[in-house]
Formats: sequence, structure tokens, C-alpha cells
Amino acid sequence: MAVEELHPENWVDRYADYLYNYTIVRVNNHEIAQDLVSETFLAGLKSMKHFKGEASERTWLIAILKRKIIDYYRKINSAKGKAEVRIQFRDTENEGDWLEEQVEDLSDKTAEDLMENEELGLAILKCLDSINEKQALIFKMKTIDGVDTETICNEFEITPSNLWVIIHRARKALAECLEANWFKS
Repeated sequence: MAVEELHPENWVDRYADYLYNYTIVRVNNHEIAQDLVSETFLAGLKSMKHFKGEASERTWLIAILKRKIIDYYRKINSAKGKAEVRIQFRDTENEGDWLEEQVEDLSDKTAEDLMENEELGLAILKCLDSINEKQALIFKMKTIDGVDTETICNEFEITPSNLWVIIHRARKALAECLEANWFKS
């Protein structure tokens, strides 16, 4: 088995989008998500000497990010005088075994919750079909399929900056579509 090496000079281009998307669904705050990703990169730089090469760079950075998210919730929960961390990860990759994680109890979901989630998913797919085709395709690749920035840029012959603009425009178009077609219904 090959030993992985760290390449911090590529972290922002390769992992910033993924780590941000991973974080935003857990903290639901743009500025906090950005701060946690930045803190993750700084912590990674400080602890490079401890990287054993047994995991991929991305997995290692996610492990650091998970700790940052947990610390964030510990801090705000302790500030409120709460004794336990209340955080719910929706981790589809099972990258880590964390004491603080709670597995979502699907039996706790009402039929109405499940139906609403399904309706929202269908509304998102419908809205993706209604926006600019290139924006929708790039958005799906980046945010749903988790394709890395470099691969998308090479495939579409665009720069990372252009990719960010396309993703931003797709998000804006999706938000407008959902506002008009789902949230008001």
C-alpha cells in the first residue's frame, strides 16, 4: 500500500469547496463555515509532522475539520451551560468514529417530515432541470457528486475562479426557483 503525502500548496484548490460544503450543512452559517475551513487548513499545517500517510489528504483534513466542528459546538453549548454536545452529523462516508456523533433516528421522523424531505428533493431536481444546463451540470458534479475542482476545470476548460462563479450563479438560480416554486406553495 502506497503511503500518502501531504501537498498543502494544493489544499485550497483541491479541498476548500468540499470542506466548505461539508461544514455548511452542519453549522448553517456561511461565515462560521469559512472560519472552520480556514482553521482546519491552519491546524493541518501545524500538525503535518503527525500525518502518517495511512489515509488520504482529504480524509485527514476531514478528520481535523470534524474536530473543529465539534469544538465549535462544545464552545457554544458550554456557553449556554449545557453539559453535552448536541450535534448531528449526516456523514455518508463514515470517515471517523466520533463519540459526539449521533446517528439520526429515522424512526423519530414523522410521515410529514419524510414527505416534506422527499418533496424538497424533487423540487431541487426540478429546479436543476430549469436552470442553465452548464451551471446545473457543474453544480451537480461539484456539490452532489463531490468531483474535485481540478477535474471539473479540466473537463470544462475553465479556471477555478470561473468554477466558483458558475457554482454561485447556479446556487442563486436554484434559490430563486425554490423560492418561487416550493417555499411559497
